[in-house]
Amino acid sequence: MTEISERPISDLSQAFERGELTPSDAVGAALDRIERHEDNLEAFEIVLADRAREAAEAATKAIATGHRIGPFHGIPFALKDLVDVAGLVTTGGTDVLSDNVATATATIARRLIAAGGILVGKTKTVEVAYGAWGTNQVRGTPWNPWDAEVHRMPGGSSSGSGVAVAARMAQCAVGTDTGGSVRMPAAACGLTGLKVTEGRLPLDGIVPLSQTLDTPGPMARSVSDAIIMFEALDGRHPTDTDSDLAAGAGLFEAAAAGISGLTLGVLTDAEREGVNADILELYDAALARLQRLGATIVPFELPVPIEDMKRDTGVLISADGYFHHGEMYEKPSNRIDTDVKPRILAGAEISSKRYIQALQRRRQRQRETLRAMANKVAAIMTPTLPTTAVAIDSINQAETPAVMTRAVNYLGFCAMAQPMGLAADGLPGSLQTIAPGGGEAMAIRIAAAFERDIGPLAPPPMLA
Repeated sequence: MTEISERPISDLSQAFERGELTPSDAVGAALDRIERHEDNLEAFEIVLADRAREAAEAATKAIATGHRIGPFHGIPFALKDLVDVAGLVTTGGTDVLSDNVATATATIARRLIAAGGILVGKTKTVEVAYGAWGTNQVRGTPWNPWDAEVHRMPGGSSSGSGVAVAARMAQCAVGTDTGGSVRMPAAACGLTGLKVTEGRLPLDGIVPLSQTLDTPGPMARSVSDAIIMFEALDGRHPTDTDSDLAAGAGLFEAAAAGISGLTLGVLTDAEREGVNADILELYDAALARLQRLGATIVPFELPVPIEDMKRDTGVLISADGYFHHGEMYEKPSNRIDTDVKPRILAGAEISSKRYIQALQRRRQRQRETLRAMANKVAAIMTPTLPTTAVAIDSINQAETPAVMTRAVNYLGFCAMAQPMGLAADGLPGSLQTIAPGGGEAMAIRIAAAFERDIGPLAPPPMLA
């Protein structure tokens, strides 16, 4: 494991500024790991090695001559292959779009590049992003690096992004989250992933699944790295992020604030029933840790059962997904993923009445949940996934592991997933911090306090 590939974004940035390392070193380390592991892990749709080296050389010269942009300058990152970059193909995870050359670059990609980030490649995704397990029959399922012997779910739909960052093939990556697609691969691969508030980040140039629920977001290996990437995605000026990082202000101040005095809501006994015993053991240990850090832990009963929100989220995703992609799935000659096909085509059976009723219920339930949380809990803590990463050959594609994650999209909230240790099977479990819309600072505050206390998760053993 090379030191460069392990270093956090802020450490790399400081090393660049001091002249101890260069962006060329960082990109070279990332490309070396891609060369060594990509054949086994299959995280990428395309690797942009020559382009990345040229950009790294330019960044190296710029920083050496005093033209450093900010903390993301020279950092290797990857994009989920739903996100357009002018001149490159955006497959959306389907062979049907294998010749879909983008004519413009998505706003979020332009912002990362403008902040000095260096794109090393585009990562694999579940077909049209409709799948929580991370599988893709047609274009391949990335291999979760936490098990060298058994092909396990990488988490979906941002499967390649999760694997690439966990395997140290990029410092961070973009995912998109419609029902948990940033947080579930982060959970399965032992990463930190931020699902941002609905509407916070622009969606132009991103292959849609549900215009109602889609949100892009950062996937990284620490809270601090996720903050730096999030600020770039959010369009914040790099010098402002740099100033906040140096002064411990803004989101970095929130990350350092600690959680003493906060009241955190946790699962009720009824909601715990669907969670695997190993995950519950990690979850209870995490809650005890948060309590030792000064938080008050209270059972919190949502005004609407999680299962009901999961079901209504499925209605919205299928209806929206059919609107965007139904024609592609109805054409018999198209080579498509037969696991995704019934999910999309189910949208054809959803009447306008049922769809509008689901939207109306959603708005009502958002108001009810905000009222229930007000002055009672600062955030809600849940496991991100109910199990560790299951073996691919044991997956039931008619079910979804997005039990705890869909509710966040449904409510328009934000949430951060992060490692909470290794379960008995040696695979990572994940803690989810859920905050109301606009509450990214609160989610970051809680997640950072937990991360400081528990310490970093070791790299996947197969990469040592």
